[in-house]
Amino acid sequence: MQLDEFIHYKHSVGNNVHHFQWCTKYRYKMFRKTKNALLCKASIEHTAKRHNIEVKEISVMPDHVHVIAQIPPTMSQSEAMRILKGGSSYEIFRLNEKFRLRYPEGSLWSRGNFKDSVGRLTEETALDYVRNQNTMHQKSAGFSPQLA
Repeated sequence: MQLDEFIHYKHSVGNNVHHFQWCTKYRYKMFRKTKNALLCKASIEHTAKRHNIEVKEISVMPDHVHVIAQIPPTMSQSEAMRILKGGSSYEIFRLNEKFRLRYPEGSLWSRGNFKDSVGRLTEETALDYVRNQNTMHQKSAGFSPQLA
């Protein structure tokens, strides 16, 4: 992995890519129609852009959504999920009044969700890297600090 493959921020370097998934309330198939699926996708993309979230991939299914996104380093997974769900719901209701017929209370998405980080390293590779730091530094600096 090359250093130029990472995102460079003011005082940090790295990637903060996550997989988000959430469902419509009661698993209603609100996005069976292509126009509704496109509206959902556009609403998520617009919401993400407003909050400096870079959407890498979106898949809108009839009753749920998958999003792969790079979030700012200061943003938590939970905050990103709240922004994406809340903002997209607001826009969908605003742009298609018929959604209010199915959801008169104004809650398009169910309370639950799925969040996971998407790494460029496997967990085993990261563990091995950290476990072998002593050996790596010993080679480059010519010393070996001992840990108890």
